[in-house]
Amino acid sequence: MYKLDPAPQGERHYAGPTRLERDSLGELPVPAEAYWGIHTERALINFPITGRSISVYSDLVNALAVVKQACARANREIGVLDPDKADLIDRVCIRIRGGELHDQFKVGVIQGGAGTSTNMNTNEVIANACLVELGRKKGEYEHFHPIDDVNRSQSTNDTYPTSIKVAMAFTLRRLLDELARLADAFDRKAVEFRDVLKVGRTQLQDAVPMTLGQEFRGFAVTLREDHDRLEETIKWLGEVNLGATAIGTGITADPRYAEAASRHLAELTGLPIVPAADLIEATSDTGVFMLVSGTLKRAAVKLSKICNDLRLLSSGPQAGFGEIFLPAKQAGSSIMPGKVNPVIPEVVNQVAFAVIGSDATVTAASEAGQLQLNAFEPVIAHSILQSLHWMTQACLTLRVNCVDGIEANHERLDLMVGSSVGVVTALTPYLGYAASAQLAKEALTGHKSIADLVVEAGLMERERVEKLLEPARLSGLHPATASIPVILPDDEG
Repeated sequence: MYKLDPAPQGERHYAGPTRLERDSLGELPVPAEAYWGIHTERALINFPITGRSISVYSDLVNALAVVKQACARANREIGVLDPDKADLIDRVCIRIRGGELHDQFKVGVIQGGAGTSTNMNTNEVIANACLVELGRKKGEYEHFHPIDDVNRSQSTNDTYPTSIKVAMAFTLRRLLDELARLADAFDRKAVEFRDVLKVGRTQLQDAVPMTLGQEFRGFAVTLREDHDRLEETIKWLGEVNLGATAIGTGITADPRYAEAASRHLAELTGLPIVPAADLIEATSDTGVFMLVSGTLKRAAVKLSKICNDLRLLSSGPQAGFGEIFLPAKQAGSSIMPGKVNPVIPEVVNQVAFAVIGSDATVTAASEAGQLQLNAFEPVIAHSILQSLHWMTQACLTLRVNCVDGIEANHERLDLMVGSSVGVVTALTPYLGYAASAQLAKEALTGHKSIADLVVEAGLMERERVEKLLEPARLSGLHPATASIPVILPDDEG
């Protein structure tokens, strides 16, 4: 049996110089040059889980900074924080939002404590950056304190969920941009393939004719539907519980603070930020995260279905459907020469599988909350932010490395349409179902086209048949304008 190494105990050991910091549990050494402090150091000891720090999500770091910035402005406005200190916090947060100090956000994406480690990591980085600007040494918190100054009027339980909502909105905006671009790419192909007739299929069996353009237009429409549904969730992410502090009662916060903090956050982000109607309910509720996750899962599932279709339509090239050519992106086999696989749709499929799994995690974590707080928001945040990022990249690679280069296999499509019995459906209003079914049976057992069989049976003149079986009519692009005669049973003449 394998023996697992125990989790780190006591303290971590650094080769370089350290500084000693103290909290209510005792003392720990921290790297002298680190902007984080003892609370972050304890999290690094306690949560060696994923090997991924919160800095992998730059949107989350920027969101943490902008929330602290808004809080500092609110505290300055209502007079509970020294204006010079508030302005210094503001300037440091602007630096962080500009990309500085992101490497100092070290705590793991999965952590106990309902996000306290993330909040304290943020407080410590901002406080130490302020100390450096003041010409002080890192860790001299008597001059600028992570909690008394940076965390004034706040609790993890209101700043952390607010930050992850803002981070999700930031990341959602990029996904929405990529979804729109992908839909546009499918629309361009719809125009390119508008006159390319093919056989439609239901239950993997031949159905009736359509155009390849119509098929690709359907892909574009479904993506735009998901774009719109995802865009709607930004409004709900804008309802925040700033000012709730520990459980929603607002203890330690001035009554004016909640409105001021939300107002400043809205101004800084451009998001529709509003205070929650009930801060106690908002502090314990994770419904919006389930909404975002569920809507994202819907989009992922539908995108994966589109990729399934692309793989089917391009299958072959000789023994499959072979209706379209996907761009060849890499050799497909280490043993079969010349094989090329649909690797781009395949990777998008796998992203969808991961999003589905993440949604299950979000559901379980949301259900597991108790009383006035959900302690599992870190895994909720990680799951949704990862899904949003992966979906964004999936849409990008699908568009650039696949959809933009798709070509129609005209020869193959013409052959299949010409030999398809599905076209007989267009004749049923004129010949009746029974006669049409007999024609289809004859076409399947023989080698003649539907048009030839209709003419040979004396059911219709060739000119009339060819008119009714024109590609534009078959695909519904040009609906019939003439009246269709009523088909009467034989005993009624």
